Amino acid sequence: MKISNRVFGLLFFATSLALLTFTIRADQTPADHTYLAFVGTYTHDTGSKGIYAYEFDAATGKLTPKGLAAESSNPSWVVIHPNGKWAYAANESGKQSSISAFSIDAKSAKLTLLNKLPAVGEDPCYLSFDKTGKYLFVANYTSGNVVVFPILPDGKLGDHTSAVQDAGALGPNKERQEGPHSHWVEPAENNFSVWISDLGLDRVLRYDFSASDGRLSTVPWHREFSHRIIERFAKLSPGTGPRHVALSKDGRYMYVLGELGSTVSAFHIPELDGGSAPKSFQAVLALPKGFTGRNDAAEIALHPNGKWLFTSNRGHDSIAVFSINRGNGKLKFTGTYPTGGKEPRHFAIDPTGNFLLAENQNSNTIVVFRINPETGALSQASTTEGVPSPVCLVFYPAR
Repeated sequence: MKISNRVFGLLFFATSLALLTFTIRADQTPADHTYLAFVGTYTHDTGSKGIYAYEFDAATGKLTPKGLAAESSNPSWVVIHPNGKWAYAANESGKQSSISAFSIDAKSAKLTLLNKLPAVGEDPCYLSFDKTGKYLFVANYTSGNVVVFPILPDGKLGDHTSAVQDAGALGPNKERQEGPHSHWVEPAENNFSVWISDLGLDRVLRYDFSASDGRLSTVPWHREFSHRIIERFAKLSPGTGPRHVALSKDGRYMYVLGELGSTVSAFHIPELDGGSAPKSFQAVLALPKGFTGRNDAAEIALHPNGKWLFTSNRGHDSIAVFSINRGNGKLKFTGTYPTGGKEPRHFAIDPTGNFLLAENQNSNTIVVFRINPETGALSQASTTEGVPSPVCLVFYPAR
């Protein structure tokens, strides 16, 4: 059969277009699954200089070093602003503690210091943003207070607008609960209040927040509940030592990791009308039965699909996995997986939800695990060595 020049030309054009489309897609694929990861470290007596950058391939689970992103003293917690332009670090250094603001150059994987302010407390260990992105919340562990800094239009931090001291009954552990120790802070869904996990008080507190002036208050400020003051905190079993909290996406449940008790406590979250406190409905051990060694639970996170919850154990040196009943929020312990190192202070789930990256603080490694989306099981994908005292990891999409 003869093919006319016109038909041949059309076939050639279509074939060329298809090949071009395939080439473009092939070229785009790496960008679709490549991310930057910034790793915070402890710098005192560790040989570390601050925050390090890595390229993460979400197709293979491989980390590639990009070098030192910024010199910074003990950047134990690092967060990326929602606009992707700025990063903020908690410089955990006792009475000399500070909070640093950086601009981000994603192409070079470098952070440039914008300004640094005193933390208005000792040993900041957690940072988060309010829902508007205009304020930075700081939890100061040793001093047990929560501070609010405004974020200026150029990304710098302004003078703090609020500093509230945690207070209340103390836990029974005389060594670790001798005073309030705020360890985590996040805004509630409506941004009218914030949750604060205090390890020393065995409570998850709720303070009112005003996004108009950046003020925190332990006294209700909203007119709808100004006529009454009631208990508005989640109360943990004595000696639990609440460290970090995972909030469900639907706003129904709060999962509190107990550092001292190595437990996860589940609470129903009431509607935020000031009417009631979170109600406990379950507490589950994050360790295998029969384990009797030293352990300090460290990190907690929900999988994006809402089916799984993960926590880390320091001492047992493992990641614990729990399944979540989607109907009632109850947890079922499914097992633990060794992190291949010592003291996994933190871990992070990558943006695709396919991998969990555990930072082993005392063995200077980051171990990448592939997550089975159907079972929550972990299988080791890669190990990166020579990371000096890694204690925090945050992802930034590479563009």
